Parts: sequence; C-alpha cells; structure tokens
Amino acid sequence: MSHAVIDQAETLRQQQNGIAPSEGAGRLTRVVAITSGKGGVGKTAVVANVAIALARQGKKVLVIDADLGLANIDVVLGLSPEYNLNHFFKGERSLEEIIVEGPHGIKVLPAGSGVQQYTRLDGQLKMRFIEALDNLQEKFDLVLIDTEAGISDNVTYFTVAAQNILVVTTPEPTAITDAYALMKLLSSQYHQKDFLLCVNSVRNGNEGLDVFEKLTMVSGRYLDISIDYLGAVPFDRKMHDSVRAQQVIQDLYPEHKVSKAFVNLADSLMETPTNDQPSGTLQFFFKRFLGVEAQRCE
Repeated sequence: MSHAVIDQAETLRQQQNGIAPSEGAGRLTRVVAITSGKGGVGKTAVVANVAIALARQGKKVLVIDADLGLANIDVVLGLSPEYNLNHFFKGERSLEEIIVEGPHGIKVLPAGSGVQQYTRLDGQLKMRFIEALDNLQEKFDLVLIDTEAGISDNVTYFTVAAQNILVVTTPEPTAITDAYALMKLLSSQYHQKDFLLCVNSVRNGNEGLDVFEKLTMVSGRYLDISIDYLGAVPFDRKMHDSVRAQQVIQDLYPEHKVSKAFVNLADSLMETPTNDQPSGTLQFFFKRFLGVEAQRCE
C-alpha cells in the first residue's frame, strides 16, 4: 500500500479522535453489513424487511446491494432501476444518478447482475466507491450492506468497512458450518471480533437459540470472538408469496408472526451498540477500511 493511503488513514484516525471534526457533523451514520456463509439462507429478504421496519420507525435508510455479480435486492423490492453500480464502475453514472427510492422511502443502490467483471473490485475501484459514498449529499441514519454470500474479496471488503456485521444463517448444518467459517476468516485475517447473529427459517423459538449456542460453544473454544444473538425469524411459506409478489412480507401480511419477527429484529439492531461512531458524511468506509488496510501493511 502506498504511503499516501497510509497517511490518509492516519489523518482519518486523527479526525475520529476529534482533532479535525468534519463539516456538517451531527447525524451519526450507522453501517451494518449483512452477510452469510452460504447462499439460500434468506439474507436479502432479511435486509429488505429490516430496512422497511427501520423506515417505518422514521429512520433514513440506504440499502447497498453489494452482490455485484448476482444482485437481486431490486427484484425483492419490486424496483426496476435504469442504472446500477456497474454504470458507476464504468464511469458512466454517479452514485446520485443510480440511487432509487424503494418502499416506505428507503433508498437503494442497486448492483448489476450477470457481469463477472466487477465481482472482484481492484483497489482503484474500491477507492472510487469510497470517495463517491463519502460525497453523497443525503445523510442517512443507517446504511445496510447486502453482501454476496461466501468469503470473496468483496465480502471481506464490505464487512470490514462496516461498524456492525450481522451474519444470517439457518438451522441447516451446512449453513451453520459456513457461517462459522466466515466468522473465522474475518477474525483471523481481518481482526473482526464482534458479530451479530440472525437465524432464519426456524421451526420454533428454541431452534434459533440452539444454533446460537452451537456457534458460541465452537467459537469460544477455537476463536477469540463475541457473538450477540439478535433474534430468529420463523419459517413461513408466505415468504415465498412475498418474493413472487415482489413486496416485503410486512406489507402483504403485516399481522403474521414472521412480519413481527422482522420488526423485533430491527428493534434489537437499534438497541445493539456500534463498534464505532463516526459523524458527518459517509466517512465510515475511510475510517474502517483504510485503518484496517494500514494495520495489515505495518
């Protein structure tokens, strides 16, 4: 890494310590990366429904679709964006031109689909994305990053940049194993020590706790990490209906248990302390990502 980038990271550390407060400071932007060890666990549905629940609480929410090869948050929300992040990376559109408004006033940065070129961002594209996010005129209370599944470079990039990492899994043994593998990687190579856990598609209230206990027991034995249980979402066939209808289940079936579970999940997220509290515009990427990159180069 160049000395310029390391110097920039040091400057941002100083800003974070109050030496050079940014203009317009006042709104604290909370950034949550929502990720999973494997696909098919309902991660994007969790992102969409938590975003809607937060918006209904009066929060200004930005959802970033960070699955740059197989994006689908726009499909889940029934959106038809004209542009996506592929246009930004090509230099054809700004982020302001890409952002679309979703249900209940949430804002969405849609990604492209079926384009392999951007499934692994190089350093230059990452820096361009960081700077563009920081220059967004609109301020947000929360930014939810819907990462791709697995342990790719893009996944680690977005999770390291966030203040909170929410891992979504199901009670399936393979999903639990892959969730553990993801946390192990982020802990051992990127020094991430704090994780939130959501267990999706549980058959009863105890099943989510059982998954949490299994992961806690294994990680306590082999990893130096902390896992906080955010909650569980019950299995409901109506979720399939909502996906087909391209509406969140809270709008289609607001009284169902699964809808209330997403509201509870959003409440629990807001009650969870953040690992970091930057202020001003979206400088969280600078402060977290550049800081970690500088540490890895030391």
